[in-house]
Amino acid sequence: MAKNMQPILKRCRTLGIEPSVMGVDKKSNRNPGGNQRKKKSEYAIQLNEKQKAKFIYGVLEKPFRKYFEMANKKEGITGENLLSILESRLDNVIFRLGLADTRRQARQIVTHGHVLVNGKRVDIPSYLVSVGEVVSLKESTCAADWMKEIVERNSSRTVPSWISADKNTLSGTIAAHAKRDDIDYEINETLIVELYSK
Repeated sequence: MAKNMQPILKRCRTLGIEPSVMGVDKKSNRNPGGNQRKKKSEYAIQLNEKQKAKFIYGVLEKPFRKYFEMANKKEGITGENLLSILESRLDNVIFRLGLADTRRQARQIVTHGHVLVNGKRVDIPSYLVSVGEVVSLKESTCAADWMKEIVERNSSRTVPSWISADKNTLSGTIAAHAKRDDIDYEINETLIVELYSK
């Protein structure tokens, strides 16, 4: 299985992402005197936006392209559909619920079989949750000290409006599809659509 081993802070610096978007509470050391091209080409700008979205959600090229094709077939604006699909990944839902410090950690929690969807174990991070589905943790996981520590650290994180969270049971019900306003980081999805439409 392919694995993204890129250092988070270095990649954030390259793509112009705030580390907090990745769930990392560190300053990205910018180098104002570094070698930078004066002007990026249109293709470079579009590519950067795609790389940014892929890195934030931890998705490799092949599945990302598949998500774009799914978004293109759906009714509505393709770019917004793409972001909505990415938000509905199970690992992202776990991160959004505050049950993981980062999406990478959320992916590991899912892979290790700690997550239930409608009461059934799902260990596929790329599983796309649907409206009405309930995402929760196993009882033993909820009671584990390491999970209590994670929940405590992320208690101040705002859960998006499309997830109805229950902090007592550490679960969340998917109330709606994620909308563009729910995306809390800067990305121009139109550039990604333009890149793939060439």
